[in-house]
Formats: sequence, structure tokens, C-alpha cells
Amino acid sequence: MATKPPAGDPVQDAPQVAPPQHAAAGLPAIAHTLKIAQQQMGVARTARTLLKVNQKDGFDCPGCAWPEGDKRHTAEFCENGAKAVAEEATLRRVTPDFFAAHPLADLATRSGYWLGQQGRITEPMLLERGALPEGADRYQAIPWERAFEIIAEELNALGSPDEALFYTSGRTSNEAAFLFQLFAREFGTNNLPDCSNMCHESSGSALNETIGVGKGSVSLEDLHQADLIIVAGQNPGTNHPRMLSALEKAKSAGAKIISVNPLPEAGMERFKNPQTPLGMLKGTALNDLFLQIRIGGDQALFRLLNKLVIETAGATDEAFIREHTHGYEEFAAAAKEADWDETLTATGLTRPEIERALAMILASERTIVCWAMGLTQHKHAVATIREVVNLLLLRGAIGRPGAGVCPVRGHSNVQGDRTMGIFERPAPAFLDALDREFRITSPRAHGYDVVRSIQALRDGKAKVLFAMGGNFVGATPDTEVTEAAIRNASLTVHVSTKLNRSHAVTGRRALILPTLGRTDKDVQASGKQFVTVEDSMGMVHSSRGNLTPASPHLLSEPAIVARMARAVLGAASATPWEEFEKDYAAIRDRISRVIPGFEDFNARVARPGGFQLPHAPRDERRFPTKTGKANFTAAPVEYPRVPAGRLLLQTLRSHDQYNTTIYGLDDRYRGITGGRRVVMVNPEDAAELGLADGSYTDLVSEWKDGVERCAPGFRVVHYPTARGCAAAYYPETNVLVPLDSTADTSNTPASKSVVVRFEPA
Repeated sequence: MATKPPAGDPVQDAPQVAPPQHAAAGLPAIAHTLKIAQQQMGVARTARTLLKVNQKDGFDCPGCAWPEGDKRHTAEFCENGAKAVAEEATLRRVTPDFFAAHPLADLATRSGYWLGQQGRITEPMLLERGALPEGADRYQAIPWERAFEIIAEELNALGSPDEALFYTSGRTSNEAAFLFQLFAREFGTNNLPDCSNMCHESSGSALNETIGVGKGSVSLEDLHQADLIIVAGQNPGTNHPRMLSALEKAKSAGAKIISVNPLPEAGMERFKNPQTPLGMLKGTALNDLFLQIRIGGDQALFRLLNKLVIETAGATDEAFIREHTHGYEEFAAAAKEADWDETLTATGLTRPEIERALAMILASERTIVCWAMGLTQHKHAVATIREVVNLLLLRGAIGRPGAGVCPVRGHSNVQGDRTMGIFERPAPAFLDALDREFRITSPRAHGYDVVRSIQALRDGKAKVLFAMGGNFVGATPDTEVTEAAIRNASLTVHVSTKLNRSHAVTGRRALILPTLGRTDKDVQASGKQFVTVEDSMGMVHSSRGNLTPASPHLLSEPAIVARMARAVLGAASATPWEEFEKDYAAIRDRISRVIPGFEDFNARVARPGGFQLPHAPRDERRFPTKTGKANFTAAPVEYPRVPAGRLLLQTLRSHDQYNTTIYGLDDRYRGITGGRRVVMVNPEDAAELGLADGSYTDLVSEWKDGVERCAPGFRVVHYPTARGCAAAYYPETNVLVPLDSTADTSNTPASKSVVVRFEPA
């Protein structure tokens, strides 16, 4: 069993359970938002801060990457966005006295929720394992200069630059991300794993191959103009609540909405818009059709739909297919082999449900398919997304207003980080441009992604992990293997605003470098600075914090990278790192000369609302693939097979959670309060397996070659999931996913299709 948390850490394995809700937002969301915000920030600070979130002269929400329209509401944030802001703008502080009272052995027993609730870190901290008597290892405050000296000592002592790993979280600004990848490449490695490797890497892999651009092809205005929106493998009410208002607007304009999900989602059932009195009271039913699909059956569903479209006279856009696509004949031959019986087995759906979906597709001239982790974290994830693209290509629904692909990215600026060059497999053209601009020679060998980084640490091939934000330990799979790999490192460095599990699992030496947050004012030698971000739909805009920083000892992320670069590279570097720290406009000038679409960057981003990056398929119906056209693909249909007595588990977030940040212990929409160690099981499956509601069970995952993993002590909750399926929260269930269980092509952990059996707790 897991170690019990010490006194003061709330118990999380004895939740209360009520029936799930059937509507999202409304008055309860407003009340909960204000309660959390005032607990963390106080009344005056709450008003001063929340009114600047996502405003043109304010700061970008540190939560999700959902875009804003040109016209902004006074309260341009959702409940979970407000929680993210409150966590960052909190008045609570983690000082050196806190670390003196909590040695590493103590921190390692604390929950992620407890760690995050302690507040903002105020000074650089160093831990050296074994320097104190056993069990007494603890972080101690050090000057910034000494922190950079330690980083330089460790990096310059490596046998190869490829023994260093430079990880990036999605909240990093464009300016910081560009400097970070520039430093890594000048140092000599492409080891730039990032959080995309664990979420939308499958989307990028599929879209680059099929349409030539690894990003979505639609704008917010396209959603408002669509005839049909398919929301597959996504929970907007919890993960992207502001998307609900866009769906409501589309619905009011006549759009139909299909939701494809193993679990019913309260926000898709009914959205009570808190921006209007009528919306709060009555709300809008968003779903026109709910397809409660079996986990992992999406590829089979879209393949059959494609077959039916092809077989329907006049349903395909023949002119578009002829002029703009490649590979149709091979794809059509494969699609015609789709079998009704196999599809019904793979999906758990009925024939009338699929026929109704087909009718809605055929009636739509402008179709958008949105998706998130429910499609991307399977072994066959890339093939599934290719099949989604096949459907849109058949209908000519890319490069048409109100139509296209919409992968809904998670963390704010996760898409921008990739645009800035945070990628372990960079395009040669990008490296050529970088080398010309800075007169360096970037390495050409591909680096490690997240999974391969953990394997390199495990195998002694990597020795330093530098994480720019995020919670590397909490976000990654195979928890015990990952934590053991991290402890092999000679140095772990985390640029952070708050504590998380990664600070309690360290290399031989560990640094915490406290940084400014999105809400903080950033003043450098040339004056007040702003940074930029790219949202999920390719809009680039500025972000300006308005709060006095949590401590005078904080540095901005660009400043941290610049000072590290000077310490590590020394006089051998001709890059003007000091100039970049003083004035971020100098960074943007360099970005404008390296990355297409950012020409005249400083002038364009100064305009309220920013600017949109070019997207050839959307803007010109031009597809920069190897064939020069959009590519149909014809992968074999796959779906998980589950032995008798087992269920297929997906990991997901609670409503009081954003990625690995736990805001509270409730999942209001699913009726679960006061705990997180729960497993949701269909009542009929539970009856067959002898799992009484309220009983406790250990989850044991089963993989090829007899590999097993165990997550102990989960309360069984009878819940209306799809038959044969179950669900539980991460990071508690990350332990169930082995390191080598990943998606083909993208290498993304297969966290949404975990075969589990249940054993008495």
C-alpha cells in the first residue's frame, strides 16, 4: 500500500459520492470560483487579477490554450481558469523556513495537492543528497550566482551534450522557449522533450503526414459558422470550459453537435452560461447526438462512416478529391472492407446510432472535428486521427470556412513552444535558419522525447534533467520506474512557481529556481516587459502581468535561460544573452528572422489581439506534404481487445484539476467529493465482477509478456460509463502505464487504453 500522508495532508481515499450532474457552469461555478479565489488571493486581489485575465491589455490565462474572440467579456475566464490564476497569484509563500521544517523525506510522503497548496516559492534552493545525516536531506537557500555555477559545473562535466535533457512545460512563453531551444542547440543537443510528447504528439504526427501542418486548421470564427461539430474524446466542461460558450454560439446559429465519449459529459449535456441571466438559469442543451463509444473504438467508427460516405451517391467532394488529394483509391479500397459487426463490437454502439451520425454528416456542408486526449493516447492513436482526416477530406471540409480539424490543445502556449523550436526532431530548414541567424552549428541528430528521456536516465545515458516549468515526475507514465530513473541523475533542475512531486524526487543534486508567473509584473533593465503566447488556433498575442512579484528574489524565465547560457557557454558564445535579458523585444526581432509567419513580430504583436499565423491548408488549400497534396491513408483498423474478467481503463482529470495541478479534492460534475482514489465502473460490469459500490480494490494493469503494474486502494464508484470500460484520475494511475506502452509513430504514452483486473484491497 502507498505510504499514508502525514498529519495535515488531507485524506484523499475516502470520497463521498452522489449522482453525477447533467449541466455545467451556472451559479455553482461562480460560487466555487469566488470561494477558491478569495481563499488564495483575498477579495481586493481577486478583483484586480481576474479582471485582467485574457484581456487584450492583460495576461494570458496560465491554464488552457483555448482562444479568445476579438470582442472580450469583462469576465473572460472560466472556473478552472480562475483556479489556475488563484494558484499562481496566491498570497501563500514557501520560504527557506518551510524547507528547514520539511526535509526531503517528509516532502516525498506529501500529496501533490498538499504540496501545491503551500504557495509560491520565494528563493533559489539547493538540495544535495547525502550531505546531511540519513533522512535529513533538505533544500537550502543559495544565491542565484551559485545556482548557475552549479548548472555550469554539471553540464560542462558531461561526456557529451546528449547526456543533458531540457524539458519544457506548455506554460513557457514564446520568448523563453525560443531562448531555451537556442541554448540547448548551442550547447550541442536536440534533447528537447516537452509536454506535447505526452498529449498531442499523435495529432501532430497524423496532421503533418496528411495535411502537411501539425496544427489545427480552424479559427474560433469557423466554429461559429459550422453546420456540424463532432467533439470526440474530449471533456470540454472540465478541461476547456470556455469552449462551451463557443459551442453554444454555434448552436444558436444552427449547428448540430455530436459528442463521442465513453463517459457522459455534463457540459455537453447542458451548458449554463454564467455570462447571461437566462443562461445561468436555463442553459443550452449542446448534444444533438451522444455516441457513448467503447474506449479505443474511434478509428473503427470513423472507418465505417467513411465507407458509408463513399457508398452514398453524391456524398464525396469529387472536385476537391481530384484536385487536392493523393491516395484516394487505396484508401477507398480499405474503407470498403469496413464491417458492421466488427465496428459494433469495437465501438459498443448500435446500428441506428451510427446511421444517425451518418445522416448528420451528410447533411452538413461545413464540418469540424474536435478532439483531445481521448483520441491521442492509444497505441493506434495516430491511425485514428488519420481516419478523422479521411472523413473531412472526403467531404472537402478542409480549407473551407466553418470546416476543418480542431485538435484542442491543453496547456497555455504548448502549441507556441513547438512553433518556437521546442522539438527533439527539428526540421532541417529550421536549424538552417537558426544557424544563419546566430552563427552557430546546431546538431542534426534527433534527440530524446519524454519517454526516451526517462529510458536514458534509467540506463545511465542521461545525467542532467533541466525542466522549464511543469511537473515532470507527476506527468509521466510508469511512476516507480520514472522516479528511480530521476534519482539516477547527477543534477535535476526545476524552474517553478510552486511545489509539486518533481521537487520531492531528485537527482544527487537538485535545484529549484523560482520564476515569475503570468500574473507577475516583469521589469528588466530596459523597462516593463511583456511576453507572447500562441493559442490553440494559431493566434499570437501578448501577455502582461499586473501583480507585484511574490518575492524580490524571482527571475523571469528568459532571464534564467540567459544567465544560465552565460554561465555554461561563457565567452565562447557570441549570442547576446545579456541583451535578450534586458529587452524581450530583441528576442522577438530574432524570432522574426528565424521562424516563418513572425515577420515584423514586434509591430504586429503590439496590435490589440495580436495576429494569426499562416496555415497553408486553411488559407490556400495548399498542402505542404511530401506529395504536395492532402494524403488519404489506409491503416488497418485496430481497437483494444479485453480478456474476460477485465475492463479497459482510461485515465482522466477531475474537475478540481488542471493537468497535474490539483486545485481541490472534488469532481463536482461527476458527483465525487473529498477524494481522488476512485475508479468509475458501469454498474452492470461491477455486478458481473462482484464490485460493490463503495468497496475498495487494487487496480492491476496487464500488458504484453506478462508485465503488470499495481495502483492500490481505489474506491469503486458505480458510474454510467460505457460497458466494458472504467475511468480513474491521473497522476494516481500513471503507475499503471509501462514506459514502453506507447502510440505507434508518436511514442505518446497509451494512458487511455489500460487493461485492468480488480483485486481486493
